[in-house]
Amino acid sequence: MFNVSARTLKIIAAIIWYLGGIILLLKGSSLLLEASTFEKNHIWLWLSAPVGILLGFVKIKYLFRKSCRKNLIRIDSLTQAKVWQFYRPGFIIFLILMIILGERLSEFAHGKYPYLIAVGILDIALSTALFGSSYVFWADKAFKNPPAEQ
Repeated sequence: MFNVSARTLKIIAAIIWYLGGIILLLKGSSLLLEASTFEKNHIWLWLSAPVGILLGFVKIKYLFRKSCRKNLIRIDSLTQAKVWQFYRPGFIIFLILMIILGERLSEFAHGKYPYLIAVGILDIALSTALFGSSYVFWADKAFKNPPAEQ
């Protein structure tokens, strides 16, 4: 009961990966737009998106790509995969804690220019890292049906 294929787990993992990227991009953009209401021509407002993207590329190279690849290898090693095994339990707890922390940081930043910029950069960096490292799903051919057994 609740058994699924490795392909299904990879699709669920990818959907969550992409949704996280979309949500963080929207949230980061919203924070930077709010910051622009305080100081339209401040240098950090103009540098925030490029800095976030640059930090995101560093995260792709040193963290997210490896994490994504390890998860796909783990999924392939499952013998009777269950629908909830798209990520390790510890990683799911980590994600929940990061979502809560991110929401609290955003709440704290509202109305405070430097914090809006800082949290906006953080969200853009994480979004870039999620989108950029998602190529691992495609390189692994995670969405293809396995060849039929003969």
